[in-house]
Amino acid sequence: MKILIANDDGIFAPGIRALAKRLSEEKKYEVYVVAPDRERSATGHSLTLHKPLRVQEVDMEADVVKAWCTTGTPSDSVKLAISVLLKTEPDLVIAGINNGSNMGSEILYSGTVAAAMEGTFSGIRSMAVSMVREGQPPKFAAAAEFMARFLNCYDPISLSPKILVNINIPSIDFEEFEGVSITELGIRQYNDWFEHRHDPRGNDYYWLAGHAIKEGEKETSDAWAVHHNRVSITPVSFQMTDREAMETLKGFDKLGQIVTGEDKARTK
Repeated sequence: MKILIANDDGIFAPGIRALAKRLSEEKKYEVYVVAPDRERSATGHSLTLHKPLRVQEVDMEADVVKAWCTTGTPSDSVKLAISVLLKTEPDLVIAGINNGSNMGSEILYSGTVAAAMEGTFSGIRSMAVSMVREGQPPKFAAAAEFMARFLNCYDPISLSPKILVNINIPSIDFEEFEGVSITELGIRQYNDWFEHRHDPRGNDYYWLAGHAIKEGEKETSDAWAVHHNRVSITPVSFQMTDREAMETLKGFDKLGQIVTGEDKARTK
């Protein structure tokens, strides 16, 4: 199996290096790595359109086939790898291991999930892997070991290529995992605020702060599972159309008159 690994923490982050090292130990995998040259967390699905992307080969200190860093975003990295850097498409794209959670609403901001979603957009089975620390030191080796074992029992073609598998792993030793839960996205709300500060020259600036609210999560959610030392696996689709709401909108009286001026009670 040909695996492409990407992330949003940057090519030198310990999470991606732990994952690349562990998977490259499995001789059945061809492992390639393409990642940003610096941290690009919370960049979402942004792409670089107004300046060139530079690419440099990197030594990963692991038995990977090849590794590159780019000046672009996580999505740039995956798009560039699939389109240019790899001679043939990978069988699987893995983004991670991210240094922090990507649960609930967090996936809308996450560069890690966006990197995996870029693979999904290209019709390649993809997954995002994140470590939920919650004040604990990172246990990337345990998370990488879980991923190696997970891939041994995971059949990529069992799911539609339009499905992204979002995995969140608690930052504990492997022996402390309480199990694996197939979950839905939680709420994952934050009590955000902007802290107002002044720079040395007296100019105002603002720094976003806050923390996640743990209360109110259902037992079927990713957040609840991880809080109980379980690995959370959530299938996510980028098809976000609400079809029930489509029918409601079609029922709005005189909607058809907005552009036609005709007396149409309903739209087609």
